[in-house]
Amino acid sequence: MTKQKHINMQKTFKVNVLKRLLKYIKPCWKTMVLSFLLVLFITGLELYRPVLIGGAIDQYINGYSQPYAEVGEYSKDAIFYNNKYISKTFPSTTKNNLLQLIIYDNKYYLFDDLDLNEQIILKKFDESVIHDIVPTESVLKLNINNETLTGTLMHKDDLKILRTGDFSGIKFVSLIYLLVLGLSFLCNFLQTWMLQLTGQKIIYNIRQEVFQHVHSLSLRFFDINPVGKIVTRITNDVESLSEMYSGILVKLFKNTIKIIGLAIVMISINFKMSMYAFILLPLIIFLTFIFKRISRATYRITRTKITTINTFLSENISGMKLIQIFARENEKYKDFEVKSKELFHANFKEMMVFAIFRPIIYMLSIVSLIIIIISGSASVLQGALSMGTLFIFIQYIGSFFEPIQELAEQLGTLQSAMASAEKIFTVLDEEPQIVQKENPTKLDVISGKIEFKNVWFAYENEEYILRDVSFTINPGEKVAFVGATGAGKSSILNLIGRYYDIQKGEILIDGINIKDLDKDQLRGSIGQVQQDVFIFTGDIKSNIRLRNDEITETQIKQAASYVNAKTFIEKLPNAYNEKVTERGSTLSQGQRQLLSFARTLAFHPRILVMDEATANIDTETELLIQEAIQKLMDDRTTIMVAHRLSTIQHADNIIVMHKGKIREAGTHQELLNLDGIYKKLYQLQLNKL
Repeated sequence: MTKQKHINMQKTFKVNVLKRLLKYIKPCWKTMVLSFLLVLFITGLELYRPVLIGGAIDQYINGYSQPYAEVGEYSKDAIFYNNKYISKTFPSTTKNNLLQLIIYDNKYYLFDDLDLNEQIILKKFDESVIHDIVPTESVLKLNINNETLTGTLMHKDDLKILRTGDFSGIKFVSLIYLLVLGLSFLCNFLQTWMLQLTGQKIIYNIRQEVFQHVHSLSLRFFDINPVGKIVTRITNDVESLSEMYSGILVKLFKNTIKIIGLAIVMISINFKMSMYAFILLPLIIFLTFIFKRISRATYRITRTKITTINTFLSENISGMKLIQIFARENEKYKDFEVKSKELFHANFKEMMVFAIFRPIIYMLSIVSLIIIIISGSASVLQGALSMGTLFIFIQYIGSFFEPIQELAEQLGTLQSAMASAEKIFTVLDEEPQIVQKENPTKLDVISGKIEFKNVWFAYENEEYILRDVSFTINPGEKVAFVGATGAGKSSILNLIGRYYDIQKGEILIDGINIKDLDKDQLRGSIGQVQQDVFIFTGDIKSNIRLRNDEITETQIKQAASYVNAKTFIEKLPNAYNEKVTERGSTLSQGQRQLLSFARTLAFHPRILVMDEATANIDTETELLIQEAIQKLMDDRTTIMVAHRLSTIQHADNIIVMHKGKIREAGTHQELLNLDGIYKKLYQLQLNKL
């Protein structure tokens, strides 16, 4: 495969992953659309705030530079000063009776009775071009074009009257600004609340889907995948998608809109200043692209290392007893230290990428700010730019680089989510090997007849465990399978419940191929007791019922009584409500086995399967179980696998397996008379005793 083809395949895969992630938003599309609309409104408010302040600077704070004119009569914004009405709002045709405030030596002077030309010159008052400035205690005289203009010193009270409109304007702008802030807060609150709620709902649905899918997978999947790896997919990897759904997608949209909006507003206000602001933009885009590629690689490594360490922990905590038995704590600690350091270095590299990228972008934003201040100040001094406009650009330049930095970081977080999504979808794309047909056969009652016809079975490729195996078990019969380890006895039990599918031949239950039967009915009719009993965290009652509310407490007690489990259960402080920990560590091996019998019998199976059910039981407990088994075998098809031949001597039929084939079959006495494999196994056990 060429490098370019590999890259194209990777891109296609990423697009597919993103499409699949977006599908989860579909049920919540109305909320997401509303969130995007709120983003547009919030962005508009954020863009409006500097414009509001900039306008206030030009119109009110620097309002002294705006001329007044005599209006002759009272109007809405007119001021009564020196026995006449003056106003900043007057017709553009007015060329006389103008007034102008100027600042000289930090003092305000008012010039009145000006014509238009004089007013324009005073508005652009500059000490370097206007000579013959004569200040006194109460007036300021300026010589302009051989004509002397006299300005009156404005006292504090007079200035307050004259700038009444400016003070009112500042108050009005302040109220508008507070209103904008309030609206921004409210919209941000609503958006955050909706996004978090929607994001958590989506994460809940994904987690449920993954867990449900894992339950649907065949046992072969769990044979080749560590528990820690599966747990990481359902917990860590799913949780890493949370930020994407609850913020990243909307924030990406918000920052993109904000950057575009800032650029448009800046260009519309002053094109030249905008070009100064954007001068470093190509460099920032290049650095963002580099950051995106590096962060993607570091995120993938980190997710892989997390999976590795979770798998290691799951395996070693489960096997802690064995580790302590063989005193391998130090060695396991060293193994963990290696994996922990690998995760540390992966996280460190990830943080270093951010630690380098953030300061670079911040430094470039400061450089751009310096460029704006230098160029903008020069323009203000030349009269080509107002102070308010300069303020807007200073505010915008900080706001312009912030979303760029956030955008890059959010793309990095999106990369992390994509890396986790890839792993999650790998599990979701895992096809169950045991597939139920569309319209399976559902029997009214399963009587328990089992037939194997020329069955060939292998876990891997053609490494057959069973080779051309054929036998029939009639309803109610008690059949035992014996043989050396690896002969295929337990595989037969797994195949009856269709936990694996065979490669050749047929398996029939009541004359129907098990591939045609309803899988739930098939497995519900089979009660299995394993050698290694698994006890769930909960109480005695829940471990017998397994969340099947149809099983009443009376039935639970009856099942426990049948297998003689009630003798130890009723001695517990809380009896059937006694709490048990994971794997039933507070119970003995015999008690756990009795509990598993009660669990099996509570579901009233038609077929009873026991795989070394009494292998680890003490003699006294075994006698109790054997007594219960004799009762339970009545009117049930029973299949047993046992190494201790003394426990199966009364079976209706004993099938001897050797290297995946049936070598002998018959009753206990018939097999002894054959003088074959069974007799040798029996004599070996007698000699051991």
